[in-house]
Amino acid sequence: MASKLQIEGDDSVLLRVTHSNLKSFATDVRLSLQTSVEAVKEKLWKKCGTSVNSMHLELYDDCKNKLCDLSDDSRPLGFYSPLDGFRIQIIDLDPSSVTSGGWLEDTSLVEKYSISEEEYNKRSGTFRKFKEKMASQNPSAFRNKMSDNYMEDLCANIKVGDRCEVEPGEKRGLVKYVGKAEALGPGFWIGVQYDEPLGKHDGMVKGTRYFQCPPLCGAMVRPDKVKVCTQLY
Repeated sequence: MASKLQIEGDDSVLLRVTHSNLKSFATDVRLSLQTSVEAVKEKLWKKCGTSVNSMHLELYDDCKNKLCDLSDDSRPLGFYSPLDGFRIQIIDLDPSSVTSGGWLEDTSLVEKYSISEEEYNKRSGTFRKFKEKMASQNPSAFRNKMSDNYMEDLCANIKVGDRCEVEPGEKRGLVKYVGKAEALGPGFWIGVQYDEPLGKHDGMVKGTRYFQCPPLCGAMVRPDKVKVCTQLY
């Protein structure tokens, strides 16, 4: 069946290429039968990242039967008589290869970039800055999209005097205020006095005092960012 796919007079073959470490990697590559095995490896290295010196190739037919190892780098590919529809399996022999460990496919293994709330607030041109600008120009349009009781249910287990941890950044502090803050927007807010000067004010926001704390230790955050924990004393 595979031989019927061969183009008459053509000295190339269309092969499926898979990889031992990359389960989702599969590509079709047309190769000349005159190309050496070493040159094939050079071409495949650019597609999968496995170095030529660490690459071992196996040839399978279109019924998934292994036919042979392409063990002689100096031989032309045609020496092993591949046909259209056959498959080359790349075996990566390097245990420290970039393809090992699954991190090229499993994004949960890749370290994510993170930025603190304070650093993000210092940046210009962010979506938050744009949203704040739009809200200041037309506050009613933004308020109508959010209920006056927004996040009230999350305040049920948060009370003034509780020790807490605020995300992002696991900043620790003391709950100083629970309630609405119209200057900031509809819904409920939590006023926190941080243990360290990681905040933006002393409890006064846009001319309204919600609580009292040392300068730069105060913050007003949404209830979903606050985790109450008695073990933080």
